[in-house]
Amino acid sequence: MNIVLISTYDLGRQPFGLASPAGWLRQDGHSVLCVDLAISHLPSLEIRTAELVAFHLPMHTATRLAAGAIAKVRLLNPAAALCCYGLYAPLNAAYLRKLGVATILGGEFEGDLRRLASGFETVPAAVPERLQFKIPDRSGLPGFAQYPKLLANGERRRAGYTEASRGCKHFCRHCPVVPVYQGQFRVVQQDIVLADVRQQVAAGAQHISFGDPDFLNGPAHARRIVEALHREFPAITYDATIKIEHLLKHRDLLPVLRNTGCLFVITAVESVQDSTLEKLDKGHTRRDFVDAVQVCREIGLTLSPTFIPFTPWTTPDDYRDLLATLAELDLIENVAPVQLGLRLLIPAGSRLLELEEISRQVEDFDESALLYRWRHADPAMDELASRVLPLVNDGQRAKLSRRRIFEDIWELVNGVAPKEDFGLMPRATIPYMEEPWFC
Repeated sequence: MNIVLISTYDLGRQPFGLASPAGWLRQDGHSVLCVDLAISHLPSLEIRTAELVAFHLPMHTATRLAAGAIAKVRLLNPAAALCCYGLYAPLNAAYLRKLGVATILGGEFEGDLRRLASGFETVPAAVPERLQFKIPDRSGLPGFAQYPKLLANGERRRAGYTEASRGCKHFCRHCPVVPVYQGQFRVVQQDIVLADVRQQVAAGAQHISFGDPDFLNGPAHARRIVEALHREFPAITYDATIKIEHLLKHRDLLPVLRNTGCLFVITAVESVQDSTLEKLDKGHTRRDFVDAVQVCREIGLTLSPTFIPFTPWTTPDDYRDLLATLAELDLIENVAPVQLGLRLLIPAGSRLLELEEISRQVEDFDESALLYRWRHADPAMDELASRVLPLVNDGQRAKLSRRRIFEDIWELVNGVAPKEDFGLMPRATIPYMEEPWFC
């Protein structure tokens, strides 16, 4: 079968969500073309001859971008079977079916894609199945030189990406993983992870991002992988995403991460207000966040916090407190400016809808935007949010420093420029990816 796998957006990295199923499908003898629309154009000739076109939808932005691409594919080849797979596919199944997508697959999609390509009916399980993974096939994908780089100590490094696990044990209300995995997580076998890293290093990768929702959901599994990775490739660095809760619970593993080449840890703090953290069911407190910052700093592990600063519960004082807290903890350079402008996104199936106050506040589901729209009880907060994000975007386009953008936001919020010297570390000492994180 002629198959085209398409990624519309994957945070500026070579799409694992294409390479992994390509390994399965090519092993069965199918002809598979992988297309990353963030790098290249839709290949008209190959689309016209495709029997199956499948879109990987791991996040909100990717799903919104897919709508236009699906329409183009239908015009080029009305007879092609269309499939969408990944976290955001089942969450938006009704909308995708209206666009002409016949098959919707969720979390562990490789086996179902294989069955679909072989002519079998696919009925996704209520909980994603356990798979014996295969080595991703990255042939035909753009090389690492075409993707955003890691910046560390003034050096730009080619960055790869892999996954050591999927799903998550936790139930954070705002997380899109929860409706699909329902507290389950799935381990990717160690030999597969290392084989994937090995082929990326051979292709020029100098750094690896582990894209697990939480790298320490399986702490022993994670430790075995990074120790084996460092033994084989001592010069290769990596980053991972870890909850505040796990940074404290497994603090004994943090020196292992540092010693095996972990450059930084991404952690979803979301808020510094305990009342908001409780509503989000994050599993940590403001004090836990402060403790995690101190623990990582003592160990020498860089922390890259992420936030959702604008929620239905955020007050002007809360937002000012967030800025002041980042300054006090010397974290301004650790936080991508976009993190200071994000508004709470409520997708279909979100556990946020369990909160009575949210169910009263949201408007009808906006299918084209793929979210429930909401307005803050205080219009001034919506006005502030509408001013902060453009300020961030303009600053990034002008290539302003993180400190300068932070100072501009501070002045917008407080009405005066900051007076104190924040005592920031030199920017080059904080590693970060060129592509700003977005969902």
